[in-house]
Amino acid sequence: MQDTEALRKLPGEGISAQLASYFRGTRLVPVEIRFEATEQAGKVSALLMRPEKADWLLVLGHGAGAGMRHSFMEAISERLANYGVATFRYQFPYMEQGGRRPDPPPILLASVRSAVAAAAESVGGLPILAGGQSMGGRMTSMSAAKVPLACVRGLVFFGFPLHPAGRPAIERAEHLSKVTVPMLFLQGTRDKLAELELLRPVCTRLGERATLHVVEGADHSFQVLARSGSTAREVIDKLGQTVADWASRLG
Repeated sequence: MQDTEALRKLPGEGISAQLASYFRGTRLVPVEIRFEATEQAGKVSALLMRPEKADWLLVLGHGAGAGMRHSFMEAISERLANYGVATFRYQFPYMEQGGRRPDPPPILLASVRSAVAAAAESVGGLPILAGGQSMGGRMTSMSAAKVPLACVRGLVFFGFPLHPAGRPAIERAEHLSKVTVPMLFLQGTRDKLAELELLRPVCTRLGERATLHVVEGADHSFQVLARSGSTAREVIDKLGQTVADWASRLG
Protein backbone atom coordinates (compact mmCIF):
# COMPACT_ATOMS: atom_id res chain seq x y z
CA MET A 1 0.00 0.00 0.00
CA GLN A 2 1.19 3.52 -0.79
CA ASP A 3 0.10 6.54 1.33
CA THR A 4 0.77 8.81 -0.56
CA GLU A 5 -20.24 25.44 -15.94
CA ALA A 6 -21.37 25.95 -18.71
CA LEU A 7 -23.12 23.27 -20.77
CA ARG A 8 -23.58 22.69 -24.48
CA LYS A 9 -25.97 20.01 -25.65
CA LEU A 10 -25.31 18.58 -29.08
CA PRO A 11 -28.29 17.90 -31.34
CA GLY A 12 -29.37 14.28 -31.36
CA GLU A 13 -28.52 11.55 -28.93
CA GLY A 14 -25.82 9.61 -30.74
CA ILE A 15 -22.27 9.26 -29.47
CA SER A 16 -19.80 10.59 -32.02
CA ALA A 17 -16.06 10.74 -32.50
CA GLN A 18 -16.62 14.45 -33.16
CA LEU A 19 -17.07 14.98 -29.40
CA ALA A 20 -13.70 16.55 -28.67
CA SER A 21 -12.77 19.84 -27.01
CA TYR A 22 -15.35 22.61 -26.71
CA PHE A 23 -14.35 25.91 -25.17
CA ARG A 24 -16.25 29.04 -24.23
CA GLY A 25 -13.59 31.69 -23.83
CA THR A 26 -10.92 30.02 -21.73
CA ARG A 27 -13.27 27.49 -20.11
CA LEU A 28 -13.79 23.94 -21.20
CA VAL A 29 -17.45 23.34 -21.91
CA PRO A 30 -18.90 19.90 -21.10
CA VAL A 31 -20.81 18.14 -23.85
CA GLU A 32 -24.03 16.35 -22.93
CA ILE A 33 -24.44 12.79 -24.17
CA ARG A 34 -27.24 10.27 -23.73
CA PHE A 35 -26.81 6.53 -23.62
CA GLU A 36 -28.84 3.51 -22.61
CA ALA A 37 -28.07 2.49 -19.04
CA THR A 38 -30.08 -0.72 -19.26
CA GLU A 39 -32.91 -1.90 -21.48
CA GLN A 40 -35.24 -1.76 -18.50
CA ALA A 41 -34.12 1.64 -17.15
CA GLY A 42 -33.72 3.39 -20.49
CA LYS A 43 -31.47 6.29 -21.40
CA VAL A 44 -29.54 8.53 -19.03
CA SER A 45 -27.41 11.64 -19.39
CA ALA A 46 -23.67 12.09 -19.18
CA LEU A 47 -21.29 15.05 -19.42
CA LEU A 48 -18.06 14.66 -21.34
CA MET A 49 -15.30 17.12 -20.51
CA ARG A 50 -12.24 16.57 -22.67
CA PRO A 51 -9.26 18.94 -22.59
CA GLU A 52 -7.37 19.60 -25.80
CA LYS A 53 -4.43 17.48 -24.65
CA ALA A 54 -5.98 14.57 -22.77
CA ASP A 55 -3.90 11.62 -21.61
CA TRP A 56 -6.64 9.69 -19.82
CA LEU A 57 -10.42 9.43 -19.53
CA LEU A 58 -12.03 8.93 -16.10
CA VAL A 59 -15.60 7.57 -16.05
CA LEU A 60 -17.25 9.09 -12.95
CA GLY A 61 -20.34 7.85 -11.12
CA HIS A 62 -22.03 10.16 -8.61
CA GLY A 63 -22.86 9.63 -4.95
CA ALA A 64 -26.20 8.33 -3.69
CA GLY A 65 -27.71 11.71 -2.85
CA ALA A 66 -26.43 13.98 -5.62
CA GLY A 67 -26.15 13.67 -9.38
CA MET A 68 -23.48 14.39 -11.94
CA ARG A 69 -24.01 18.16 -11.65
CA HIS A 70 -23.18 18.23 -7.94
CA SER A 71 -20.64 20.93 -7.12
CA PHE A 72 -17.95 18.37 -6.25
CA MET A 73 -18.44 16.50 -9.53
CA GLU A 74 -18.17 19.74 -11.47
CA ALA A 75 -15.14 20.98 -9.56
CA ILE A 76 -13.14 17.77 -9.77
CA SER A 77 -13.89 17.42 -13.48
CA GLU A 78 -12.57 20.91 -14.13
CA ARG A 79 -9.41 20.33 -12.12
CA LEU A 80 -8.76 16.94 -13.71
CA ALA A 81 -9.01 18.60 -17.14
CA ASN A 82 -6.20 20.95 -16.11
CA TYR A 83 -4.04 17.88 -15.50
CA GLY A 84 -4.86 16.18 -18.80
CA VAL A 85 -7.59 13.86 -17.55
CA ALA A 86 -10.88 13.93 -19.44
CA THR A 87 -14.03 12.98 -17.54
CA PHE A 88 -17.30 11.27 -18.45
CA ARG A 89 -19.68 11.83 -15.52
CA TYR A 90 -23.05 10.18 -15.80
CA GLN A 91 -26.40 9.76 -14.08
CA PHE A 92 -27.70 6.56 -12.59
CA PRO A 93 -31.29 5.90 -13.77
CA TYR A 94 -33.02 6.85 -10.49
CA MET A 95 -31.28 10.22 -10.45
CA GLU A 96 -32.09 10.81 -14.13
CA GLN A 97 -35.76 10.21 -13.30
CA GLY A 98 -35.71 12.56 -10.30
CA GLY A 99 -35.87 9.81 -7.69
CA ARG A 100 -34.16 9.74 -4.31
CA ARG A 101 -33.85 6.02 -3.68
CA PRO A 102 -30.98 4.37 -5.59
CA ASP A 103 -31.83 1.72 -8.14
CA PRO A 104 -31.51 -1.97 -7.21
CA PRO A 105 -27.88 -3.16 -7.37
CA PRO A 106 -28.29 -5.05 -10.69
CA ILE A 107 -29.37 -1.84 -12.42
CA LEU A 108 -26.60 0.21 -10.80
CA LEU A 109 -23.95 -2.33 -11.77
CA ALA A 110 -25.24 -2.64 -15.33
CA SER A 111 -25.31 1.16 -15.62
CA VAL A 112 -21.63 1.34 -14.69
CA ARG A 113 -20.78 -1.10 -17.46
CA SER A 114 -22.91 0.79 -19.98
CA ALA A 115 -21.30 4.09 -18.97
CA VAL A 116 -17.81 2.70 -19.50
CA ALA A 117 -18.79 1.41 -22.94
CA ALA A 118 -20.41 4.74 -23.90
CA ALA A 119 -17.39 6.69 -22.66
CA ALA A 120 -14.97 4.50 -24.61
CA GLU A 121 -17.00 5.03 -27.76
CA SER A 122 -17.10 8.79 -27.26
CA VAL A 123 -13.33 9.29 -26.99
CA GLY A 124 -11.92 6.30 -28.88
CA GLY A 125 -8.22 5.86 -28.19
CA LEU A 126 -7.77 7.30 -24.70
CA PRO A 127 -6.79 4.90 -21.90
CA ILE A 128 -9.66 4.61 -19.43
CA LEU A 129 -10.04 4.82 -15.66
CA ALA A 130 -13.36 4.36 -13.86
CA GLY A 131 -14.75 5.12 -10.44
CA GLY A 132 -16.66 7.89 -8.76
CA GLN A 133 -17.70 9.64 -5.61
CA SER A 134 -18.94 7.49 -2.72
CA MET A 135 -21.63 5.12 -4.08
CA GLY A 136 -20.51 5.70 -7.67
CA GLY A 137 -17.05 4.42 -6.82
CA ARG A 138 -18.34 1.44 -4.87
CA MET A 139 -20.73 0.40 -7.66
CA THR A 140 -17.81 0.63 -10.09
CA SER A 141 -15.63 -1.64 -8.00
CA MET A 142 -18.49 -4.12 -7.48
CA SER A 143 -19.08 -4.23 -11.21
CA ALA A 144 -15.37 -4.74 -11.89
CA ALA A 145 -15.22 -7.48 -9.24
CA LYS A 146 -17.97 -9.45 -11.00
CA VAL A 147 -16.48 -9.14 -14.50
CA PRO A 148 -13.51 -6.89 -15.36
CA LEU A 149 -14.59 -3.66 -17.05
CA ALA A 150 -13.42 -3.68 -20.66
CA CYS A 151 -10.50 -1.34 -21.34
CA VAL A 152 -10.41 0.02 -17.76
CA ARG A 153 -6.83 0.32 -16.51
CA GLY A 154 -7.55 1.41 -12.93
CA LEU A 155 -10.26 2.45 -10.45
CA VAL A 156 -10.47 5.79 -8.63
CA PHE A 157 -12.53 6.26 -5.46
CA PHE A 158 -13.36 9.74 -4.17
CA GLY A 159 -14.44 8.80 -0.66
CA PHE A 160 -14.96 5.03 -0.71
CA PRO A 161 -18.04 4.35 1.50
CA LEU A 162 -16.57 1.57 3.63
CA HIS A 163 -19.48 1.57 6.07
CA PRO A 164 -22.57 3.58 7.06
CA ALA A 165 -21.93 6.57 9.32
CA GLY A 166 -21.57 5.47 12.93
CA ARG A 167 -21.52 1.78 12.04
CA PRO A 168 -17.87 0.87 11.40
CA ALA A 169 -17.39 -2.38 9.47
CA ILE A 170 -15.44 -3.70 6.50
CA GLU A 171 -17.94 -6.00 4.77
CA ARG A 172 -18.37 -3.50 1.92
CA ALA A 173 -14.72 -4.03 1.02
CA GLU A 174 -14.83 -7.80 0.67
CA HIS A 175 -15.34 -7.68 -3.10
CA LEU A 176 -12.21 -5.57 -3.63
CA SER A 177 -10.02 -8.68 -3.48
CA LYS A 178 -11.60 -9.73 -6.80
CA VAL A 179 -10.70 -6.48 -8.58
CA THR A 180 -7.74 -7.13 -10.84
CA VAL A 181 -6.67 -3.56 -11.72
CA PRO A 182 -4.91 -0.92 -9.57
CA MET A 183 -7.11 1.15 -7.24
CA LEU A 184 -6.65 4.68 -5.90
CA PHE A 185 -8.45 5.55 -2.65
CA LEU A 186 -8.77 9.29 -1.91
CA GLN A 187 -10.08 9.68 1.62
CA GLY A 188 -10.50 12.48 4.15
CA THR A 189 -9.52 12.12 7.78
CA ARG A 190 -13.00 13.32 8.84
CA ASP A 191 -14.86 10.92 6.54
CA LYS A 192 -17.57 9.33 8.70
CA LEU A 193 -18.18 6.65 6.07
CA ALA A 194 -14.65 5.27 6.16
CA GLU A 195 -12.69 5.19 9.39
CA LEU A 196 -9.02 5.17 8.41
CA GLU A 197 -8.22 2.66 11.14
CA LEU A 198 -10.33 0.20 9.15
CA LEU A 199 -9.50 1.34 5.63
CA ARG A 200 -5.73 1.22 5.99
CA PRO A 201 -5.66 -2.53 6.74
CA VAL A 202 -8.05 -3.14 3.83
CA CYS A 203 -5.63 -1.38 1.49
CA THR A 204 -2.66 -3.19 3.00
CA ARG A 205 -4.26 -6.56 2.26
CA LEU A 206 -4.81 -5.49 -1.35
CA GLY A 207 -1.06 -5.02 -1.68
CA GLU A 208 0.39 -3.18 -4.66
CA ARG A 209 -3.04 -2.89 -6.26
CA ALA A 210 -4.08 -0.25 -3.69
CA THR A 211 -2.83 3.31 -3.23
CA LEU A 212 -4.26 5.34 -0.36
CA HIS A 213 -4.10 9.15 -0.50
CA VAL A 214 -5.26 10.80 2.72
CA VAL A 215 -6.59 14.37 2.76
CA GLU A 216 -6.04 15.89 6.18
CA GLY A 217 -9.16 17.51 7.64
CA ALA A 218 -11.49 16.58 4.77
CA ASP A 219 -14.91 15.01 5.24
CA HIS A 220 -16.73 12.58 2.92
CA SER A 221 -17.36 15.39 0.40
CA PHE A 222 -13.79 16.70 0.78
CA GLN A 223 -14.90 19.83 2.55
CA VAL A 224 -12.37 21.12 5.06
CA LEU A 225 -12.69 23.28 8.17
CA ALA A 226 -11.43 26.85 8.01
CA ARG A 227 -8.84 26.11 10.67
CA SER A 228 -7.29 23.36 8.52
CA GLY A 229 -5.18 25.91 6.67
CA SER A 230 -6.35 24.62 3.28
CA THR A 231 -8.97 26.07 0.97
CA ALA A 232 -11.58 24.06 -0.91
CA ARG A 233 -9.85 24.97 -4.17
CA GLU A 234 -6.51 23.72 -2.90
CA VAL A 235 -8.06 20.41 -1.84
CA ILE A 236 -9.73 19.86 -5.22
CA ASP A 237 -6.56 20.82 -7.04
CA LYS A 238 -4.53 18.33 -5.01
CA LEU A 239 -7.07 15.59 -5.71
CA GLY A 240 -6.82 16.25 -9.45
CA GLN A 241 -3.04 16.27 -9.39
CA THR A 242 -2.95 13.06 -7.34
CA VAL A 243 -5.18 11.23 -9.81
CA ALA A 244 -3.10 12.41 -12.77
CA ASP A 245 0.21 11.48 -11.10
CA TRP A 246 -1.12 8.06 -10.12
CA ALA A 247 -2.42 7.41 -13.63
CA SER A 248 0.94 8.35 -15.15
CA ARG A 249 2.55 5.52 -13.19
CA LEU A 250 0.17 2.92 -14.55
CA GLY A 251 2.15 2.82 -17.78
